[in-house]
Amino acid sequence: MVVGEGSEDRVFHALADATRRDILARVFGAGMSVSALARLYPMSFAAVQKHVAVLEQAGLVTKERRGREQIVHGVPDTLRGTVDGLMNAYEQIWRQRAGRIARILEEQS
Repeated sequence: MVVGEGSEDRVFHALADATRRDILARVFGAGMSVSALARLYPMSFAAVQKHVAVLEQAGLVTKERRGREQIVHGVPDTLRGTVDGLMNAYEQIWRQRAGRIARILEEQS
């Protein structure tokens, strides 16, 4: 079983950066414009746009155009689904290992 293919890789890549995690935390509560987000960080507007684009490619945020502004909204279901999927995969691995240990112990009895 290979864990972390495709969308999971994009999610974890997006979460690997502290600025993107902070942006995500801010937009989960309420949508914010890219301009408002850019004012919060000591970097250029273009750099913040790139961070938002990485989050969007991972499916963690969506953008909604309102006039001249783009409002960024968090998509918690993507994060929840990724974590749940990963936890289920690891649970299966541990259940299989526990089963093998149980069989070994039964054989030794």
